[in-house]
Amino acid sequence: MQLDFSGRVAIVTGASRGIGKAIALALAGSGAAVVALARGDQAQATADDISAAGGRAIGRSVDVGDGAAVDALVKEAVATFGKVDILVNNAGITRDQLLLRMKRDDWDAVLHTNLTGAFVCSQAAIKVMVRQRYGRIVNISSVVGQTGNAGQANYAASKAGLIGFTKSLAREVASRNITANVVAPGFIDTDMTRAVPEAVQKAWLEGIPVGRLGAPDDIADAVCFLASEKASYITGHVLAVNGGMYC
Repeated sequence: MQLDFSGRVAIVTGASRGIGKAIALALAGSGAAVVALARGDQAQATADDISAAGGRAIGRSVDVGDGAAVDALVKEAVATFGKVDILVNNAGITRDQLLLRMKRDDWDAVLHTNLTGAFVCSQAAIKVMVRQRYGRIVNISSVVGQTGNAGQANYAASKAGLIGFTKSLAREVASRNITANVVAPGFIDTDMTRAVPEAVQKAWLEGIPVGRLGAPDDIADAVCFLASEKASYITGHVLAVNGGMYC
């Protein structure tokens, strides 16, 4: 299925590597102008890759939980490209620890980036989308937000909260031709998962019916579908992309 995002403008958070970079490249490869966001200066490399391939992109540094900074970047996106059609809230961090040992800072940091960041970015983008009477918001949750996982109470809470947030948002903005959906990845082959001990990776594979980790492009394909006109009648939905490990 060929998707065409010509004339569309997308903001992708956490776009410096892994899933976020794959999403940014996929949207750009189908014609979208992309605003790639990440901490530090890491998003610029993604923007440079898009530009080198003939696409349009800018890369910017931002703390997605900083409302003033995000508002400024959304205004810059509109000034540069004319509008904002698509928002992909992908930025996320982990600070794993058993609950009895988890520090409050570790709880707060994960919720700030993973959940508050999605709230801040969505609120800023919706101001533009409502005026346009068009928008596509795709939030990246996790299978852990559906099943829970020992040592990840903070991460699981943030990702489960993202599902409830999206379902509520979908009801609020549907009349303005704005959809809000979730992609919930399973275990994906990224730098983060490669750092996990081999024995743990083997245990993961045993629990995945298709017998492999997902690829970042598997998630990017799902995001592109939900951001496209092919999914105009889908909103408030959680699309699991996990190889069958949780249905």
